[in-house]
Amino acid sequence: MLIYVMNNNLNMVYTYHNETKHSQQRYARSLGYMDWATQPNPYRTYIDTKKITLPLAFENKTLEYSQIFNQEANKNEEKILSAPLCIEAISQFFQFSLGLAAIKEYGDQAWALRCNASSGNLQPTEAYLISKDIQGIDNGLYHYSPQEHELELLSNLDNTKEDINLKENTFLVALSSIVWREAWKYGERSWRYTQLDCGHALKALEISALILGWKIEVLNTKDSELQNLLGFDQVNRYVPEERELPDMLIKVSFANDNSKKDIDISKIRARFEDSYQGKANQLSVNWHKWDILEKIEDASLSDDLNIKKYTNDIYEKNPYRENSFLAKDIVLARRSAQMMNEDNSTITKKEFETIIASVKSNNSNIHLVIFVHSVKEIDSGLYILIRNNKHKEQLQALLKKEFLWEKVDTKAGELYKLESKDFRFLAKAISCNQDIASQGAFTLGMLAEFSNQLETYGASKYKHLYWDCGAIGQQLYLEASSLKLSATGIGCFLDDILHELIGLKTNHFQTLYHFTVGRALVDSRLTSKKPYENRNN
Repeated sequence: MLIYVMNNNLNMVYTYHNETKHSQQRYARSLGYMDWATQPNPYRTYIDTKKITLPLAFENKTLEYSQIFNQEANKNEEKILSAPLCIEAISQFFQFSLGLAAIKEYGDQAWALRCNASSGNLQPTEAYLISKDIQGIDNGLYHYSPQEHELELLSNLDNTKEDINLKENTFLVALSSIVWREAWKYGERSWRYTQLDCGHALKALEISALILGWKIEVLNTKDSELQNLLGFDQVNRYVPEERELPDMLIKVSFANDNSKKDIDISKIRARFEDSYQGKANQLSVNWHKWDILEKIEDASLSDDLNIKKYTNDIYEKNPYRENSFLAKDIVLARRSAQMMNEDNSTITKKEFETIIASVKSNNSNIHLVIFVHSVKEIDSGLYILIRNNKHKEQLQALLKKEFLWEKVDTKAGELYKLESKDFRFLAKAISCNQDIASQGAFTLGMLAEFSNQLETYGASKYKHLYWDCGAIGQQLYLEASSLKLSATGIGCFLDDILHELIGLKTNHFQTLYHFTVGRALVDSRLTSKKPYENRNN
């Protein structure tokens, strides 16, 4: 029976992936227009809950951006200095990862930008905190509300019951997704964007943890247990059409903590109340149903700990980074470029190498197919950054036989030139004819090892691949920002046109996310102001 279910889930993944590909013949199914009457609220809140207002961290001092990746042990204490677990540190952790970065205004319209990137700024990702022994915060389960930068108490932790065995100087964060927020605009392809946004949030949390001298680890959990832990199975508290599902449970601890103590979700759940406090707000007045979205959500859930093998993509040290700006300023400055300046698109080789080296890896399932448009000392053309040498021979066999595979002399990773040519026109065509893909310095597609990962680890691996791509995207955003360059993720691309261009005829690898880097043209009609101006702290 288990094998039958697993096969059905895998079949659903392949069906969904193929059905939601954009092509020259048709785009993936969506409404085709913006139904403004059903636009969802970008903020989840829980009605009738105790709120803890978090102190703002704008004035906090942080390390310079490059330093957070190169922290070394203190020679006297032989450990990395970590911020203590207190409400001020927790506040900074959330503010510089999932909090508001700026308020944009145009006429009488205003909208918020967040530190974590999101497709269409629709923000499907939610975060929950499980606290224990954090100074200034009672033990319990909380929802993080970025709109007011506050915690909403969903359940106290019963101190009379068995200890949850959470190590000192450790707390938990859970991420979840509401796919309706993306489906409102993008229809059936929205599940893809939702998972990319989860990856954006994951990397944003990792960077924010590094700033504080902390580290994160994605735990291997059963989705049903995580759903029960967060209270999503308490259906009377939620609007059925606005389904919220768990994505991951993250352990946050001091950087020098090497403990491997298991987290027992059932013990934690037993310490919380049977029914949680607060009812989730309704996000829309009406909804459009896409049956395939619920099917792919169900298919990609997993309760088999032997199959669910998500591991963080490990980036290697970047040899090109130099001192730039404070880490908090880079995080707050991250933006998604809307237009690129084609008259000032050229960047230096070192800038290119700095950005590419920021995601250098040799343990990843994701490789970068790069269209270089305008980089000094590097020929315009098609390149590939191999991020796992185990895949190199397979990729050489699968891609076009005439490709050069000429090694580029760089410390930015295993970068190979495949073909010298001006690819601006093709890059634009692949990216749904968007100018932004051809008017920057370079554009790339994230090519994931696909069928082997799914067949080995199960259907849930499908969303993990998107999480990896989203995390890479968030890192590229920050690295570009640190160089005063601009970037944007591209979710609209013609999947199989890229595959055809590089000669890929099987699903051993699939492109999952595209990205472009250059210099943005800023719309002078828009004004920007600091968020949380109504706050006194």
